[in-house]
Amino acid sequence: MSNKSVIDTAGAVRSGEELDIPALSSWVAKNLPKITGTPEVTQYSGGASNWTYRLEFENDDLILRRPPSGTRAKGAHDMGREYNLQKALSPFFRYVPDMRAYCGDEDVIGAEFYLMQRVAGIIPRKNLPRGVNLSPKQVRVLCTNVLDTLIDLHKVDYKSAGLESLGVGEGYAKRQIEGWSKRYRNARTWNVPRGEKIMKWLAHNLPEHERLCITHNDFRFDNVVLDENNPTEVIGVLDWELATIGDPLMDVGNMLAYWVQADDDYLARSTRRQPTTLEGMLTRAEVIDYYHDAMGFEKQNFAFYEVYGLFRLSAIAQQIYYRYHHKQTRNPAFKNFWILIHYLHHRCRKLMKGKA
Repeated sequence: MSNKSVIDTAGAVRSGEELDIPALSSWVAKNLPKITGTPEVTQYSGGASNWTYRLEFENDDLILRRPPSGTRAKGAHDMGREYNLQKALSPFFRYVPDMRAYCGDEDVIGAEFYLMQRVAGIIPRKNLPRGVNLSPKQVRVLCTNVLDTLIDLHKVDYKSAGLESLGVGEGYAKRQIEGWSKRYRNARTWNVPRGEKIMKWLAHNLPEHERLCITHNDFRFDNVVLDENNPTEVIGVLDWELATIGDPLMDVGNMLAYWVQADDDYLARSTRRQPTTLEGMLTRAEVIDYYHDAMGFEKQNFAFYEVYGLFRLSAIAQQIYYRYHHKQTRNPAFKNFWILIHYLHHRCRKLMKGKA
């Protein structure tokens, strides 16, 4: 039986982030003429990047994604790239939402945007919604289904999908280490580690053999959608902004940086954003084994990929903290991010020494 109360829903539109409904409705009428009525507009509060809205029409239910206000940097918030990527990928990967239309004319609502079909379901955030009670056995099925979804993506033949232009190609790992090292140095404040030993270690331990595939680069439980009637089944994958042609093991390393397990220390558990501590979830070590077995990859020292994921996360957090430190944002949630940076670097150093 359907349980509508567990489906992820949007809320009131934030002040200053309203859409120009008449202009949007006029554009939709011209470009999607089968849609009728004026949309009821709500907004999703999650995520710190692109703004995401739900448009409920009389005969359709769409999601609108646009960049945040004031951002015009194509590399960071390229809606056309995100739209075209998903449209090209959808015949090869069934978890991509149905793309409906793209608008590159910023005069319509003040920014480029695209529309896609809403995938109604459960988004597994820090805790599963009230009313979704899974046994340890069901949790294990959910966990492996989520991992299998990433594995399915990594097995897509990106050349057959016509997605070669999505990334630069060989040298991906080197570019990532150089890029994230530069971002960390540029955003560093006085109260966080220099991180030079970690950056040097990563540069000196680049993988000798680099595989390339489509990588999501933000693959987490809270970016998948689960079936409301069978919460162990994945029906959608969201937030493709960072997807590229990259190293699949680095994609796994990124995912594991967010993977808090039940026996982690207090600091790690305080950062948890997904339900990976539930009884039945795989540990990080089990995830690495499961992934290698499923992909047919030879087992190897995974430390480089885990250190990379943790260091990358520290750079992301530091970029956010830099804005707080310099009073560019006053969000109190960012106040103690500097402590998190210390902790993530501590984890990196343990892995580098083989003690994790």
